[in-house]
Amino acid sequence: MFRNLRLYKLSSEWPGSEQDLSDALVDGEFTPCGSLSERSLGWEPPATELPEMFARRVAGADLMQLRHQQRLLPAAAVKEALEERLKEFAERMGQPATAREKRELKEEIETKLLPQALLKSNRIHGFYIEADNLLGVDTASDTEAERFLDQLRAALGSVAAVPLVFSRPTGELLHSIFLGTGPEDFRIGRECRMQDPDTPGSNVSWLQMDLADPSVRKHVREGLNIERLGIEFDTSISCTLDNNNVLRKLKLLGLDSEDDIPEESALAKQDADFALTVGAVRRLVAGLKKALSTG
Repeated sequence: MFRNLRLYKLSSEWPGSEQDLSDALVDGEFTPCGSLSERSLGWEPPATELPEMFARRVAGADLMQLRHQQRLLPAAAVKEALEERLKEFAERMGQPATAREKRELKEEIETKLLPQALLKSNRIHGFYIEADNLLGVDTASDTEAERFLDQLRAALGSVAAVPLVFSRPTGELLHSIFLGTGPEDFRIGRECRMQDPDTPGSNVSWLQMDLADPSVRKHVREGLNIERLGIEFDTSISCTLDNNNVLRKLKLLGLDSEDDIPEESALAKQDADFALTVGAVRRLVAGLKKALSTG
């Protein structure tokens, strides 16, 4: 269900019940793009078996689902049509179009082609754990996360959210895990991205590599910073963690097959998956907090 996570701490009030949250979100219900609409954004029921509920509370965590739909208008098609219109304009007027006239012609073309454009939807899941004041948004994109937060603010009136941080920089923990000196609960994975502090934008990535190999470790010992590192925590969860505490490639460990999750119904399976994921994320956040606490 959750592949990536941006995590936030909330300091504002949250609806007291599943129904209260659902009632707040339904006012921003998703409606499909109109023929002349470029995009549409709104909330959907996260459980298809409960179409009247716009939130699902399981094991103290609230699940939400935001749908973003947009019309895909190929730039190449617009460019080709614009070239033809500019050619016709120049022949008719006896002179090439000005910059303003080009913009107007392009807008006319886009308006004409928009109803024919294909529709594409992207769904962003999110959860809130009231006991930890922790909000998670299933995306690695800052833009998508802000889109989710903006819609949440519109629904709830006020959402005071700040990115999750710890007492010490996460990079310190990544460095120690990489060199094999980190806490026992954390183990190194097989993915890493390093950055040269003296050359912004210059980085090297390692994928499916033995990162404990001396030939790999020497780059960090010689001054490269670890920007992102694959880790495993407490034999329950693996992910790639970066210096901004963004989780990517999230995966629960110890589940050999889908048979480990009850299948009485699609809803029961979704609830079980959600509860397991939230539990693993809570343990990981607690582990990070302990490892990066002062003293």
